[in-house]
Amino acid sequence: MTTATPAPGGSVPPMPEYTPKALRAAIAAHAPALLPDFDAAWRQQIADAYDIGPVPAFMARWWGEYALARDPELDRRVNDLEARAAEATDAEAARKLLDEASRIRHELRDLEPGE
Repeated sequence: MTTATPAPGGSVPPMPEYTPKALRAAIAAHAPALLPDFDAAWRQQIADAYDIGPVPAFMARWWGEYALARDPELDRRVNDLEARAAEATDAEAARKLLDEASRIRHELRDLEPGE
């Protein structure tokens, strides 16, 4: 799914300002593997729009994607939960794994700039 490039010293970089331009710059600097998908989504969903209505949903999605990608350890954890759910033969076990991955993703969307 996502691959992160840790900041020098192995620390997780802070979240950028909550603007598309700042988010794109942070992705380019700290999670460049996301950049082609971010740019393609921007072109498809926002660039040709005549209103800014879709921007909040776009930002919410990519804010969460970057928040996960900037932390390689957490990214691996979520990917592991999702992979284990995909391989689970018990529906309840799969649901619990996906619930945990979803909880993590939703918490990341609530991060503030600088966190």
